[in-house]
Parts: sequence; C-alpha cells; structure tokens
Amino acid sequence: QVQIVESGGGLVQPGGSLRLSCAASGASGSIFRIYGKGWYRQAPGKQRELVAGISTVGSTYYADSVKDRFTISADNNNNMLYLQMNSLKPDDTAVYYCNIRSGAGADYWGKGTLVTVSS
Repeated sequence: QVQIVESGGGLVQPGGSLRLSCAASGASGSIFRIYGKGWYRQAPGKQRELVAGISTVGSTYYADSVKDRFTISADNNNNMLYLQMNSLKPDDTAVYYCNIRSGAGADYWGKGTLVTVSS
C-alpha cells in the first residue's frame, strides 16, 4: 500500500508563493509513473475540490480558480509530486491534500498540509 506525506504548507502573505511537496513511499518509480496524481484542497465549510492533476502521460489539469498561478509537476524517479503556488490569494487558504490513484482505481491520500494566505 502506498503511503503519502504532504509538506510545505504554512503562512504566506497575499501575492506570495509556496511549493507543496508530496512524498509517496511503498511504490517503485516505475509504478509511481503509471499512477494518476493530483492535488485537492478543502476550505472550512466547503467541499474538497480538485486543484490540479497530472495524468500518466504527463498532461495536466487546473481548476479555473488557480489556472496560470499554480503548476503541478511530478518526479516519477523519486516518487514525488509538487505544487508550485504563485500569486496566492486569501481564497487559496485551505488544507491541501495529495492524491495518488492506481490503475485499479484505488485512491491513496495524505493527511494534508495547511496553507494560510493572510496579510
């Protein structure tokens, strides 16, 4: 079973940047490469939403709210997933979760990392 740990969250002022990291253990790089991967977030009182995703062939998806500000990337050799967040807004405040989906449809989640955007 894949174990997920997110890191990189914290307090940042509006307009600032953060890079979130997701480390996956229990899978080889060759296996990690064929998993779908994404970042979700959940703000208080709101449903969890998909922020950015990357497919097994490297194509990316971004929610309209973060398009042109966030960038998702993967290091398949080291089982790492990243989310570069620029031009952060207070509405970006949320707990961010890393999700890994196997070809069989099994989802693996981390505990989340809190991002707070405030002046």
